[in-house]
Amino acid sequence: MSLLDQFFVYHPEPWKEGDWSAAGGVPLEDVWFQAADGTKLFGWYAEQSAASPFLLWCHGNAGNMVHRLDNLRALYRLGLSVFLFDYRGYGRSQGRPSENGLYQDAIGAYDYLTRVRRIRPERLVIVGRSLGGAVAGELATQRPAMGLLLESCFPSIEAVARHHYMGLPLHWLLGASFRLEDRLPHLSLPKLFVHGDRDDIIPIELGQRAFAAAKAPKEFYIVRGADHNDVPSVGGRAYFAKLSAFIAAALGR
Repeated sequence: MSLLDQFFVYHPEPWKEGDWSAAGGVPLEDVWFQAADGTKLFGWYAEQSAASPFLLWCHGNAGNMVHRLDNLRALYRLGLSVFLFDYRGYGRSQGRPSENGLYQDAIGAYDYLTRVRRIRPERLVIVGRSLGGAVAGELATQRPAMGLLLESCFPSIEAVARHHYMGLPLHWLLGASFRLEDRLPHLSLPKLFVHGDRDDIIPIELGQRAFAAAKAPKEFYIVRGADHNDVPSVGGRAYFAKLSAFIAAALGR
């Protein structure tokens, strides 16, 4: 792993104590579990009912779970159960982030849900946002689920680096590749891609390139006027209605 990965790719923030369940208005259960390689991780478990659709959420490269609390609340109020976890080195989770480490974290989160909580794959939709899209894509190649929801995702670190650094191959200096576009052709489950058309971190063209690599069934949903970090708030009711419809269709409801 390149030391530059810790500067360019991963931007974790340490945990801040707070009554996050009260702040979010969601009954969050604190969960400690292990990644596939044994690293100790922390997550929030919020279940609506024993039959509700379950989202396994792989977040982006910055901050920690607290920064997704508003979005989690909105999803929970749609009647969705959510398991949101922090990668190694993020928030309260132990370890140091790496590409393979994040993949191990997601597998551990999935195995916790299915083996400890007994959540059936028939209830599961894997969600990946930005960098988490590559993590979610890898997880979907390793474990069964009913759908894959990818928001503001990119085809590879190389593609992002070339865009931001005038085509220079700076990715050669990085250890991480996160090649989502290599996983997508092998995934037959339903896929929804969501992207803001004003995203200046991951331009919509990169999201469309990832979409082009994906096998059907797939759909690309554009949130007009949205940048990278405000897709849910800009998308509003139409955005959440789209997510609900996709999840219901993927689960055959």
